[in-house]
Amino acid sequence: MPWLGSDVARRLDALRAAVLTALDAATRGVDLILDEALEPAYAGIAHADAKGRADTASSGAPRPRRTTPTSYADAPEPPQDGQPKGEPDDQDLAASSEEAEADRTRLIALVELARKGDTEAFGMLYDHYHGAVYRFLFYRTRSIALAEDLTSETFFRALRSMTGFRWQGKDFGAWLMTIARNLATDHFKAGRTRLEMTTEDMGQHDDATDEGPESIVLAELTNEILLEALGKLPDEQRDCIIMRFLQGLSIAETAGILGRSDGAVKQLQLRGVRNLAKLMPEGLRG
Repeated sequence: MPWLGSDVARRLDALRAAVLTALDAATRGVDLILDEALEPAYAGIAHADAKGRADTASSGAPRPRRTTPTSYADAPEPPQDGQPKGEPDDQDLAASSEEAEADRTRLIALVELARKGDTEAFGMLYDHYHGAVYRFLFYRTRSIALAEDLTSETFFRALRSMTGFRWQGKDFGAWLMTIARNLATDHFKAGRTRLEMTTEDMGQHDDATDEGPESIVLAELTNEILLEALGKLPDEQRDCIIMRFLQGLSIAETAGILGRSDGAVKQLQLRGVRNLAKLMPEGLRG
């Protein structure tokens, strides 16, 4: 499975383990609670993406096309909707989820430059966040081509709106993920495609393994059914599960993107895992 090799496999395993925990709870007739068994132990957007870039660089898996906007002239005109003029007074709310102070300072500085029209700074932000946005959209759409297209559109929309960007106490990546999520939602609402993964897409993302053919087929079938079931969840539950388990976002980051409280995200995650368990075939419980 996916282009990130062992890292993605580990994330799918964590999601599968949570679903199996929910299945076991249902079988025993006990309440499912949000404890360590259902908590993916990952860092936030920036840390997950750093790991993703390292895995992608070291694997032979296909990479998404990168179409970085090179100037504001390449993007559509920004909407004239009363965007504030002059220097924004929101620096006190600037934030980054990077662990190192130097990295946090660098990313915040890049955002400040980008919203003043510095396209080189925007290109650096693109390089930093591209992988995280693409992964979310791939899991959301389960199509390489569509994920690439929506990723490009996400950054074009971000580019044209940079002068209107305002800090809200969250990582810049949360704003990008909100744009990506809205694009995916609008795409499917318009009925332009179905949520499906082609055989070609599955083949391109599968990792080579030394296991026997029966184990390989079972692993692929399990992942395919798990992702198919994920696509049947209500929108917020699905996006919450993708962000928490497959993206590695923290509860706070997920809450910021979904516009929900931390407590609401925990409940969305719990209901999502429970509903995934209900969608699993009887034979895939272990």
